Amino acid sequence: MLNECFVFIYTKVVISRQLPNNMKWSIIDRWATHPLFVKTIAERIKEELIKFPSNIRDDVIVLFSAHSLPLKAVNRGDPYPSEVGATVALVMQELNYCNPYNLVWQSKVGPLPWLAPFTDEALKAYVKQGKKHFILVPVAFVNEHIETLHEMDIEYCKELAEELGIEPIRRAAAPNDHPIFIDALTDLVVSHLKSNRAISPKFLTRCPHCVNENCLRSKNWYAQICKK
Repeated sequence: MLNECFVFIYTKVVISRQLPNNMKWSIIDRWATHPLFVKTIAERIKEELIKFPSNIRDDVIVLFSAHSLPLKAVNRGDPYPSEVGATVALVMQELNYCNPYNLVWQSKVGPLPWLAPFTDEALKAYVKQGKKHFILVPVAFVNEHIETLHEMDIEYCKELAEELGIEPIRRAAAPNDHPIFIDALTDLVVSHLKSNRAISPKFLTRCPHCVNENCLRSKNWYAQICKK
């Protein structure tokens, strides 16, 4: 979803300008299952899990919290939910499924139906089931920002936790500048350059039910410039 937003905004800026003839374009568009990205998130979880008392550590529920998406976008065929789910599955495989876990969604805005369960509602529901120990894991976020530092840390881990009597609850750090994540980014660039493929077929393929003309124009534009 973030990639697509960037495409639309950036295309509007440059589509009417003459591009330099000697510029070669290459697009890295998807890496949700990169082994080192997965390992980074797993390490971030381990950093927090070890801080729980040993007698409750195995009962801590790991809640992977990603930015939600309107269901109308999902129904058009946006692959974002499946890609986030793939990341979560591989992270827990890396952790040998050490704890109960689930994928939840945050940051809904507006009245339209969005992907659920929502992070705050999931916490409330688990507390009703008698669960009180959690790690929130930002997934599909690569650095700290308002959705981690305020929404997760303050709204969920502080205010909501106090309201629900949750103790303890921790939040795993985003990948940020973790050395393994830097290695992941390096490997992504090197591997992409070695592949001699300027752009992936997936990046150029519209969602099955896409009706957005801006999307069509941007796909065609990137297809052209990446041939040069």
